[in-house]
Amino acid sequence: MGGRHATAVLPPLFSPPSAGVRVRRGRSACVRERAQAVGGVFVRSPLPPGRAAEGDGRRRPGCCASMRRGGCAAAEAGGPCRQIEYYSRFSPSPLSIKQFLDFGRDNACEKTSYMFLRKELPVRLANTMREVNLLPDNLLNRPSVGLVQSWYMQSFLELLEYENKSPEDPHVLDDFLDVLIKVRNRHNDVVPTMAQGVIEYKEKYGFDPFVSSNIQYFLDRFYTNRISFRMLINQHTLLFGGDINPAHPKHIGSIDPNCNVAEVVKDAYETAKMLCEQYYLVAPELEVEEFNAKAPNKPIQVVYVPSHLFHMLFELFKNSMRATVELHEGKKEGYPSIKTLVTLGKEDLSIKISDQGGGVPLRKIDRLFNYMYSTAPRPSLEPSRAVPLAGFGYGLPISRLYARYFQGDLKLYSMEGVGSDAVIYLKALSSESFERLPVFNKSAWRHYKTTPEADDWSNPSSEPRDASKYKANR
Repeated sequence: MGGRHATAVLPPLFSPPSAGVRVRRGRSACVRERAQAVGGVFVRSPLPPGRAAEGDGRRRPGCCASMRRGGCAAAEAGGPCRQIEYYSRFSPSPLSIKQFLDFGRDNACEKTSYMFLRKELPVRLANTMREVNLLPDNLLNRPSVGLVQSWYMQSFLELLEYENKSPEDPHVLDDFLDVLIKVRNRHNDVVPTMAQGVIEYKEKYGFDPFVSSNIQYFLDRFYTNRISFRMLINQHTLLFGGDINPAHPKHIGSIDPNCNVAEVVKDAYETAKMLCEQYYLVAPELEVEEFNAKAPNKPIQVVYVPSHLFHMLFELFKNSMRATVELHEGKKEGYPSIKTLVTLGKEDLSIKISDQGGGVPLRKIDRLFNYMYSTAPRPSLEPSRAVPLAGFGYGLPISRLYARYFQGDLKLYSMEGVGSDAVIYLKALSSESFERLPVFNKSAWRHYKTTPEADDWSNPSSEPRDASKYKANR
């Protein structure tokens, strides 16, 4: 995504319609356009109501009932809810880091990017907006959740204004860029605001395992959608906004083609160290080791988004420092170093952060990634009084979503009494680093509607049976 004067073809972002898939005519110019190849980009034909993609074999849930739950009774008569239902029938089109890079490096054409985003962004918004309405009514009624819904609706409607506007008009491209920036800024506080709604719900209605499972499932998908949404917007605004970051002139949008992993590790460590020293007055030292199996004795580099990697590393260093300082405070031997090992193989780039902070019990590992289990006091939402995400307990689950977004992962391994190892896995090849995107379909709908079943494994009883009464008579 170079200059506006460049002309090129975007990599195949959509698959061409399969033979036998009928394209509806006469609905709108949008429908006709999606059936055509625009700038070399084939766009999927729309699907009839309630019908999944060919070969899927599943019916997608209808809109009206769920949309009315969100307060939109106009679904049948047209209007925004009708549009949301329409766009939610399309599956988002995942891109690879290589596609982002190739388009931005050699072929950047603002018109092509505009033609893609004016369809893809509403699709991604509509998919998550439909899913929001499957949450429990008591959660949807929280003011914070309603505020987030209003932001998404406003952004969706603003993007729809460009549904049929021609990219040949230079004012359209400039205005679209401004709208993207406005939408991105509007969504800046989505994570803490939604978190506030979850806290309000938990405080009023308590903890229910089934509801918690649904909220966990939803928030993982909702926040992943948000990460992908901002990724698309950032690439467009950075490439065509006219401003080049002087600190990173070689970046392609937000992607570094030669991201030096050790440098990002040290940068994240120094930032976490500064905060640790401000609060505890001390901080553990860092030891970094690299093992490059592909190119021995050379620094490990990868095509990646440095801000995503920094976010993950900063969260892990922050946790390791806090645990280490609190466990070893006052001991003569001082504070053990935090050790980081960076390895590069044929398929994976792995980063392991090891500390001696005492670890956590095995039964608590999964809770560290659960949005409903945070025991931190309610934080302030005022920017002047709070660090983003501070106190919500969302650092680890959001970091794992960043890792999984491009087909990686983040895992924790703990030895209680000693310490913990946190491992970030990333794809070594940019061609394999495809976006992992949530899709609103029958499978997703079924997840929210399925009632919990009895556990098919034994559970310890709070009142063990008295085995003495089962003794055989002698």
